[in-house]
Amino acid sequence: MNKQVEILQNRGQLIERAREICLPKIDEAIQQRGQCTIALAGGSTPKPFYESMAAENLAWDKIHIFWGDERYVSPDHSDSNQRMARQAWLDKVPIPATNIHAMPTGSADPEADAATHDAHLREFFQVSPGKFPDFDLILLGMGDDGHTASLFPHTDALQVRDRLITVGNKDGQPRLTFTVPLINQARCVIFVVSGPDKQAALDQVFAEKGDDMNYPSRLIEPQGELRWLLTGVDL
Repeated sequence: MNKQVEILQNRGQLIERAREICLPKIDEAIQQRGQCTIALAGGSTPKPFYESMAAENLAWDKIHIFWGDERYVSPDHSDSNQRMARQAWLDKVPIPATNIHAMPTGSADPEADAATHDAHLREFFQVSPGKFPDFDLILLGMGDDGHTASLFPHTDALQVRDRLITVGNKDGQPRLTFTVPLINQARCVIFVVSGPDKQAALDQVFAEKGDDMNYPSRLIEPQGELRWLLTGVDL
């Protein structure tokens, strides 16, 4: 695993560094494979990154957008990761609607919607059961409890190894989430983490030995690059 950790002075530098890493990778993916597949993170930290991407002149018809997790709310709900990314970025660029692959949250059955999105990903990437697609870029955040995507400490979702999408659980509220093996199949995973409230969890995530079930971000070990972009913390 190619793991790189960078500590930036402030959030502005954090966002600029994320752009510096992502833009060449988008171009490279399009040149080599004809398209670029990106999974977005929710939360407040990546929002200015999305806003900055809206100003870029990219081959939008060759970029496909997914989400690493989604709260089980309607797309127009204030808590929706999709809504945030659309307002900050996707609604401001000429990306085809068919290139936006939002997680379904409308059936009132999270397990059924997880299975639907799992099937969609398999069809899009043309992967058979038991195989996992290679995302070009997966953006992740990390909570102060060490969770990432909707992979929360000591929840069943951490154990799922035979699916692409599963149901996460946060205080009894369902969420859809990428599974650990799907994230770990990515060509590049970028954690974007900001704030001193993340320090205690980061210490555990970066420890040589630790409890993966208590700090799920420890489980993220992609076959490609792993980049940690941090600000407001010490290592």
